[in-house]
Amino acid sequence: MRAEIRHVTEYRYAEPVWDSFNEIRLHPARDERQNVLAFDIRVTPDVPVTVHRDYFGGLIHHVHVHEPHTLLRIEARTLVVTYPSRPPTPAPVSSLTPHREPHVEYLLASPRVPTGSWPEVFGARRPQPDDDLPTFLLDLTRYLYRRFQYTPGATDVRTSLSDFAGTGRGVCQDYAHAMLGILRTVGIPARYVSGYIYAGADFVGAEASHAWVEAFIPGSGWTGYDPTNNTAVVEAHVKIGHGRDYSDVSPISGHYHGNTRGVLDVEVKVYDQ
Repeated sequence: MRAEIRHVTEYRYAEPVWDSFNEIRLHPARDERQNVLAFDIRVTPDVPVTVHRDYFGGLIHHVHVHEPHTLLRIEARTLVVTYPSRPPTPAPVSSLTPHREPHVEYLLASPRVPTGSWPEVFGARRPQPDDDLPTFLLDLTRYLYRRFQYTPGATDVRTSLSDFAGTGRGVCQDYAHAMLGILRTVGIPARYVSGYIYAGADFVGAEASHAWVEAFIPGSGWTGYDPTNNTAVVEAHVKIGHGRDYSDVSPISGHYHGNTRGVLDVEVKVYDQ
């Protein structure tokens, strides 16, 4: 799929603020499943933009607005091409044993995925050593899709996994964190993925940044699953980056000096070319 993405973020302030520092994670990854053909970022007020790669390999843009301002507008435009994912090869769950230590950071607790008995909390089945790992991952994806109701506005970035389990309503971020909690508890390395999804494929989550999970499968590597949409990752998914959870790959984060709170507005459009 060849897609054009327009992502606009605006912060409006009732009174001037200054020294606004922001980290922007909107540049899609380049890997075997996708390639970035063009990327442009524009900031209002007009200030220089610097860039570096973070610990997880993601491309991060930095913006510092020193002078007082009542509007911060960040617009990113991307042209990307994605390819079909290769089906993972069969592998028993027991084959993960030698791979757990190299990927231990994706098995440990993280800020938004704490230690817990998450399979029991969410009513999910624990795998057996001889279970086929790709089959288990797809079954869990389907289970979480049926277990919860996609409800924009029902949760926010502060909602805990326990609260999500109790209400049964949330968005892609919650689905991804739930799957991460279950997989890490049963010893399957898993990481959080931030990106976009094309709504024309009858998927939900295209109105903003999307989130899903990548699990490690011996012989296949990191493989994506989207429990919000009951599917393995397909061409409609555009990956930005990955980390332990949302905290590592939030699209825009930062701080500023001032005595007022900003009003946030985000618009995301993904066009299939």
